[in-house]
Amino acid sequence: MKKIVVIPGDGIGKEVMEAAMLILEKLDLPFEYSYYEAGDEALEKYGKALPDETLEACKKSDAVLFGAAGETAADVIVRLRRELETFANVRPAKAIEGIECLYPGLDIVVVRENTECLYLGFEFEFGDVTEAVRVITRKASERIARYAFELAKREGRKKVTALHKANVMKRTCGLFRDVCREVAKEYGDIEFNDYYIDAACMYLVMDPFRFDVIVTTNMFGDIVSDLAAGLVGGLGLAPSANVGEKSAIFEPVHGAAFDIAGKGIANPTAMILTACMMLRHFGYVEEAKKVEAAVEKAIKGGKKTPDLGGYLKTLEFANEVARLLD
Repeated sequence: MKKIVVIPGDGIGKEVMEAAMLILEKLDLPFEYSYYEAGDEALEKYGKALPDETLEACKKSDAVLFGAAGETAADVIVRLRRELETFANVRPAKAIEGIECLYPGLDIVVVRENTECLYLGFEFEFGDVTEAVRVITRKASERIARYAFELAKREGRKKVTALHKANVMKRTCGLFRDVCREVAKEYGDIEFNDYYIDAACMYLVMDPFRFDVIVTTNMFGDIVSDLAAGLVGGLGLAPSANVGEKSAIFEPVHGAAFDIAGKGIANPTAMILTACMMLRHFGYVEEAKKVEAAVEKAIKGGKKTPDLGGYLKTLEFANEVARLLD
């Protein structure tokens, strides 16, 4: 029995989580779900965005399924990633038939290092001067590079591309680039190349099909993965996983979207696909494929939420996917 901590969080997190849980519970898998609080509302209620009880439950779980956090995102999800040592942030960007997007048929994965870089928050202020310290280590770079190649090998992908800015940040990005090149030599059957981050952004917009698996540092990965999501239809379709050696956190890329919270119109696709990533993580590949196929069939059949030009509400879409599972 896998212990899953469910944190709906803030804003539309509650709504999309309800939709995803409707699908998961229909599958009748050996998962034990327990619900906990975290986020803006938890801060107001308990004085802590990530209550001690929630953190301890996450540490004892096999996985965390997370909805969204508002202004407290850094205190919740960023801290959870660090506490659970989930070093790899995996963000697929796959076009779904029936959704208008810039690049139909695109299917790439961004693998983002999740533990260091500027996101460590080492910032200092000296009068009118501020300073941020960027930390890149050989250990973390090697670990994320190897994860990217293993993902490519596991999924039958043919190419890994490292993104960096070694021509300017010669030490930090230089180390990351060099380590990726070293690791690539161990995977002779997988093509490898690397680009400067600015050139890569241009290529992503002009010719994203040259990419397959992208591996990069924390901040660059955060930016590039959102860019990639925009190529296939937006954040409402973008799932993600944070994977470590012992723990995993699964969360959609979108935020709390307070402007539409409570209206029942949030698109739950990203949350449902995030749940599919959790299923795959635990080896339930066929179940994940079944749900993904149902999502694609619903969308292709015109069953969409308002953000995609449809009319279905959040739970109506989830019920449509559940119906197609049968």
